[in-house]
Amino acid sequence: MITATTMSMKNPVCSNLTSHILNLHLHGDFYQYRYLSGEIHKSLMELPQLQYLNLSNNYFPDSHIPEFFGSLKNLKFLDLSDCVFGGRIPRQLGSLSHLIYLNLAGNSLNGSIPYQLGNLSQLQHLDLSDNHFEGNIPPQLGKLSQLQHLDLSWNDFQGNIAPELGNLSQLHELYLGGYHKISVGGQWLSNLISLTHLYLYAVSNLNRSHAWLQAITKLPQLRELSLVGSSLSDHFILSSKHSKFNFSTSLSVLHLYRNTFTSPMVFRWVSNITSNLVELDLSHNFLEGSTSSDFGIVMNSLSYLDLSSNNFKTRDLKSFTNICTLHSLNMAGNNLTEDLPSILGNLSSGCVRYSLQELDLSSNYITGTLSDISVFSSLKSLFLDGNQLSGTIPEGVKLPSTLEELTISSNSLEGGISKSFGDACSLFSLDMSFNSLSDELSMIISHLSGCARYSLQGLHLDGNQINGTLPDFSTFTSLKRLYLSDNKLNGEISKDIQFPPKLEELYIYSNSLKGLLTDYHFFNMSKLEYLDLSDNSLGLAFTQNWVPPFQLLSIKLRSCQLGPTFPIWLRTQNKFVEIDISNATISGIIPEWFWAKLPLQKVTRVNISYNNLQGTIPNVSSMYVSTSMHLGSNQFEGPI
Repeated sequence: MITATTMSMKNPVCSNLTSHILNLHLHGDFYQYRYLSGEIHKSLMELPQLQYLNLSNNYFPDSHIPEFFGSLKNLKFLDLSDCVFGGRIPRQLGSLSHLIYLNLAGNSLNGSIPYQLGNLSQLQHLDLSDNHFEGNIPPQLGKLSQLQHLDLSWNDFQGNIAPELGNLSQLHELYLGGYHKISVGGQWLSNLISLTHLYLYAVSNLNRSHAWLQAITKLPQLRELSLVGSSLSDHFILSSKHSKFNFSTSLSVLHLYRNTFTSPMVFRWVSNITSNLVELDLSHNFLEGSTSSDFGIVMNSLSYLDLSSNNFKTRDLKSFTNICTLHSLNMAGNNLTEDLPSILGNLSSGCVRYSLQELDLSSNYITGTLSDISVFSSLKSLFLDGNQLSGTIPEGVKLPSTLEELTISSNSLEGGISKSFGDACSLFSLDMSFNSLSDELSMIISHLSGCARYSLQGLHLDGNQINGTLPDFSTFTSLKRLYLSDNKLNGEISKDIQFPPKLEELYIYSNSLKGLLTDYHFFNMSKLEYLDLSDNSLGLAFTQNWVPPFQLLSIKLRSCQLGPTFPIWLRTQNKFVEIDISNATISGIIPEWFWAKLPLQKVTRVNISYNNLQGTIPNVSSMYVSTSMHLGSNQFEGPI
C-alpha cells in the first residue's frame, strides 16, 4: 500500500513503483493544506495489478482525467472526487470491467456523460454530483444492473429522465436535483423496488404533476425521502389522489425544507403517510400557527424536528411539547418574541422537557435574561445566539447537569458569568461572544473553576468589554479553544502564568495587554496551531536557540514587538500557511530560509509590511499561485 505521506510533492505523481502494488491511497486534506498537485504520471500504467486508486481531495487545476486510467484493467475502486478536474469523462473508463466504485464528484467536469459507462456491469456505486454535465442523462445507465448508489445531483442536465433508470432493481440510493431543466416523470420510479433513499432537490416539475408522488407511494422499502427546494405547497400535497403508501412503516426520515408550505395542515399529511417517522425537516418554509393537539401522540417515534426559518410564534410551541420521544428541536429564525422564561415555560409544559437533548432558539427576538433551564433534565445543547437577551445573568440560574454546549453569543448580556456555570460538569463549549460582559477576566475564570474546568474545551468570550489581565489557565486541562479578542483586557501579563496544555487555538488580538511572553509561557503547548496576539503591546522574548513545542498553521503577531532582528524561532515552523508579522519592529535582511518556506508550505498569505526590512525580494513568480503578499513600508531594493 502506498499513501500520500510516502509521495514527493515536487515530482510527478507516481514514478518508479513496482508492479505488485494493489492499493494506492493518495487522498489529500484541504483543511490541513496537504494535497498533491502537478502531473498524474503515465507510470501508473506500470501497475497492472492495481485494484484501488484514491486521489480524492487533491489539486489538479486545468487538468483532465487521464485517458490511460482506462488501461488499469483490474481496477475495482476509483475515487477522483474534489480534485478540480475539468474537461469530459474519458470514454475509456467504460472499459474498466471490474470497477465496483466510481466517484467523480466535486470537480468541474462538463459535456455529456459517455454512454460507455453503461458497460460497467459490476458497478455498485456511481457519484457524478457537483459538476457541469449537461444534456440528457444517458439511458445506458439503466444497464448497470448491480448499481446500488447513484448520485447525479448538482449538474446541468435537461429533458426527461430516461425511463430505463427504472431497470435498476438493485438501486438503494438515488440522488437527483440541483437543476431546473429536468423532468422526473413518474412510472419508472415505482420500479425501483429496492430503493431506500430518494433525494429530489430543486427539480422543476415536482409541483406540476402528481405522477411522481403516486409512483413513490409504491416503494416498499423507502426509509429516507427528501423533497427539497421544489416549491411544493399545502395545496399540492393535499390535492393529490389518496393512495396507500407502501412505505408507511419503513419511512423514518422526511425532508421537506425550502418549499412553500404555509399551513400546519402539512403536519396532518405527514402523519398520514408514515407512522414511524424519526426525523422531520420542514425548515425554510412559511409555516405558522398551531398543529393539532394529537400530533405528538401520532408522532410517537419522532426524535429530530427542524422548523427553523419559518414564522412560528411563541404560542405555537405548545403544539410540540407532547412529543415524548423528541431529542432535537430547532426553532431558529422564527418570530419568537416573548421573554425567555415564558418561552421555556411553554416548552416545558409537556413531556418533551424530559426527552429534549438539543434546543435551538437562535436568531429570534427573545428578550429578558438567562433563566433556569434545569427543568430540561436531558438537555445537552442550547443555542440562544442572535436574540435580544439583556441584563445580568442571575446568580442562582441553574443549568442541567447534562449540558455540554451553551451558546448565548450576539446578545446584550452584561456583567459576568454565574458561579453555577462552573458546576456544569459536562460543559465542553461555552460561547458568550459579542455581548456586553464587563467583569474582570479573573472573576469570570474563577466562576468557571468548578468541575467545568476539567470538561471545558471551547471558551468564546471575544467581542465583549471584559477587563483585567490574563489569569493562569493551566487548570483548564481540556481547553482547546480560547477566544478573548476584542475586549478591554489590559495590564501586564505575569511571567508566571501558563496556558492550558491542550490548547489548539489562542486568539487575544485587539486588547491593551502589555509585557513579555517567553519560552515559559509556551513550553507545554505542543498542540497549539492557531496563534493571534495582534494589536496589543506585547513583546515576544524567546531564547536564541528555543525550539517551540508546537507547529503553527496560522501566525498572526501584528504590532507585537518581535525585533530587532528577524525572529529565528520561525525557522522551526514548517506548517504555517498564513503569517502576519507586520509593524513588529523587525529590522535587517529577511533570511533565505523564510522565502524558501513559502512555496514549500503553500503559504497563502504573508504580511511583513511596516517594518524596517532591507535587501532584495526573490522572484515572487516562484511562489505558490494563491499567495497574497504585503511587503510595503519597508526598505527593500531592486526589482520584484
